[in-house]
Amino acid sequence: TMPKEILCHILSFLTTKEAALTSVLSKRWRDLIAFVPNLTFDDSVFLNPEEGKQNRYEIHLSFVYFVDRVLALQGSNHSPINKFSLKFRTTFVSSDRVDCWISNVFARGVSELEVRVAGCFQLSSVCFMSRNLVTLKLNNVGIDLLARDVFLPMLKNLHLRSVRLFVDKFSFRALPALEELFLVSMYWGDRDVIVSNATLKTLTIDRNYCLGTFSFDTPSLVYFCYSEFAAKDYPVVKMEKLFEARISLLVTEEQIERARAANNDLVEDDVVLRLVNVGNLIKGMRNVRCLNLSANTLEVLSLCCESMPVFNNLKSLTIKSNKSRGWQAMPVLLRNCPHAETLVLEGLLHYVTDNCGDACDCLSRKEKGRSLTSCPVKLLEIKGFQGTSKEMHMIKHFVDYFPCLEEIKIFYKGENCPLQLRDH
Repeated sequence: TMPKEILCHILSFLTTKEAALTSVLSKRWRDLIAFVPNLTFDDSVFLNPEEGKQNRYEIHLSFVYFVDRVLALQGSNHSPINKFSLKFRTTFVSSDRVDCWISNVFARGVSELEVRVAGCFQLSSVCFMSRNLVTLKLNNVGIDLLARDVFLPMLKNLHLRSVRLFVDKFSFRALPALEELFLVSMYWGDRDVIVSNATLKTLTIDRNYCLGTFSFDTPSLVYFCYSEFAAKDYPVVKMEKLFEARISLLVTEEQIERARAANNDLVEDDVVLRLVNVGNLIKGMRNVRCLNLSANTLEVLSLCCESMPVFNNLKSLTIKSNKSRGWQAMPVLLRNCPHAETLVLEGLLHYVTDNCGDACDCLSRKEKGRSLTSCPVKLLEIKGFQGTSKEMHMIKHFVDYFPCLEEIKIFYKGENCPLQLRDH
């Protein structure tokens, strides 16, 4: 017979409703739900749309009462909780009720809390007050937060998705153990956003709503993923220990047109200035070792060539290409990577302009290949190869002008390798 601890561990992998149903198996299973350390409450198992239950008031209440009963049963046994996950879409759950649930599990030392709502829901600051919480995940909630309301001395992982966060001088400095931060589809109460934390190692910024500036005071950051529209400016970017960065700027076709006009006619406006200020973000990442740039980002960097930093520590550079985006910044970028050993090109086709420079074989020019001759790349990887003659000419161009090139890896996009490549 398995010990009770092992049975409870097995039940912790089920939803709490499924775990509760095992109480009918025998007397031994009847009270096990009171000792399960991981609780997952999901009202979708109560609101089955195929049976029309989602419109029945008593079904909504049954979910609320079920959570109440389980927490009361566990509380009577003083059972500790490791993880508490709450997912609901019902409109019959009040903010006060959720606060009581969270306070209940906090009192029993929960280390991981997740609250996911399928709709607008206002949550109090109670979830930011715990001396044991290690992981906090919030999805689709609104929070009015004051700096004095934050007490999470053990928190290492913070995931905020579709959260409307209204803060008072709160820039994540109040989280002394924070190591991982995800900010996805956030709505900020302030136009200017500051991410400031001395211990943060991993930061992901994805499609947030920010009309002002973005600052990063993160001296211990190791990994940075930024998929975002250009902020107004980047006043502070401190990332001295950065190892890997993935930058994927979101741009509109109108912004690209304005950027190209600025290149050609020296026209400046607020939109172009935003793109020019991306250079301040890039300068703060000069110590990075592995850099991954999207096609949009490479196009925008054409406005930042004069301020392009020298990436002395960079060993691996990855560029994603698109036939509608240009390579104007490629020559400067390659020249400013004096110790790069690996270059990965995810596609060779790009928008051809007079400013493609000497990095490609698109235009005949006297100084063709100059930026490549100063680049110490040993390994060239080409992904998404389609076997066109233009791509073949590009590859020959790289072979001719990269002085230190030792190996080329080509990943063909298709089922069969083209004959001209196989023959070479």
